[in-house]
Amino acid sequence: MRIATALLVGLGLIASGPFALAQPSNPGPATAAPRAQNATEGPRSPAFEYLGTLRAEIGTRTVIQDGPQGTRTIVQVVVGRFEGPRLKASVQTPAGDWITNRADGSYRLDVRLTLKTDDGALILVTYNGIGQTTNAGASLRTAPLFETGDSRYVWLTRLQAFGVGERVGSTVKYDIYALK
Repeated sequence: MRIATALLVGLGLIASGPFALAQPSNPGPATAAPRAQNATEGPRSPAFEYLGTLRAEIGTRTVIQDGPQGTRTIVQVVVGRFEGPRLKASVQTPAGDWITNRADGSYRLDVRLTLKTDDGALILVTYNGIGQTTNAGASLRTAPLFETGDSRYVWLTRLQAFGVGERVGSTVKYDIYALK
């Protein structure tokens, strides 16, 4: 019996060994309280940083009706400007939106454009999103990603952004935020 007990205790120590190493040797009240609090905390609310406003004028539309994925609309972006506290840039051509019209009346955005900053850096911006027709034009929600090799703007490549915007006539405007 003693051998069996010793074996079980030994196996228990071996099995818990890696977990015991990960534990602090003297967990005080300061260590134990945050763990208990985190277990009962609700979801964290995200913080946002305003990056700027993107304004663009759209041009010609090419519509491909009733393809296997639905109707596609390719929209040319002819000119645009991004203005923010840390980034000022113009939209370079070519730029466009490859829209997929969805059965529920909304549409999926697939935008690709290049920004040229006022100090000469090039930044690729790609984003997907959802558009919904409104009486004024369209309500738009997007998730931009930035890509650049310029060290002055590499901070953009490390964030996920989101945009809240609208289209009225041929003008598209988004307020762009970084999710913190």
